Amino acid sequence: MAKPLDAIMAFHNAFRNDMEGIDRAARDTAHGKKGLEHELNRYRFFNEILVWHAHGEELGVFPEIDRVAPLVAEAYQRDHRGLDKAYEAMNSAVEVGDLLETARTSAAFKFHLDIHLAKEDAHLYRIMRERTTLPDQAKAVGIMSSTVPQERFPEVIAWLIPLVGPDDQENMVRIWQMVLPPEGFARVIKLVQVAAGDDWTELVRRIPELK
Repeated sequence: MAKPLDAIMAFHNAFRNDMEGIDRAARDTAHGKKGLEHELNRYRFFNEILVWHAHGEELGVFPEIDRVAPLVAEAYQRDHRGLDKAYEAMNSAVEVGDLLETARTSAAFKFHLDIHLAKEDAHLYRIMRERTTLPDQAKAVGIMSSTVPQERFPEVIAWLIPLVGPDDQENMVRIWQMVLPPEGFARVIKLVQVAAGDDWTELVRRIPELK
């Protein structure tokens, strides 16, 4: 059975996978490979979602962490400001067309993000799983979700689903099934079906009521 924090782990996996592709495109472009502009320029929308995610953590997750483990969240909030600076450096390099600097700043962005997410998975969210209740976790995830502009939610689904594996796809659908009213879930699952593509068959196998 999916639990609220599984939704956050799914986003963490999507961030890792998308940044891997963006960084590869930056490196290959610096080496002279052509036609990677679309892959490289994903970094802008990627960072929009990352900012929503970080802001949601600061509003929903960090207060819960402060309650059960004072002072722990402060370092992660500093990480978020570091990620802001990493994006700004990469964006500046892209804007001036400096391919080598774009590759360098992309690699720095990816390195900082990978370390940050790994720490959150191993430390921050372990504390939350062990020291807070499921209702408190659900409340925190609900606050996080509210930071995504509702009109952009279809874009988030279209971004997330192809970037994660079957387990994360199943967990996300089960969480949406739990928290959304039937009419809202019906709208979401249509978006998921389109985003899942060939993975839809496996998703239906795992959740037969989607048929």
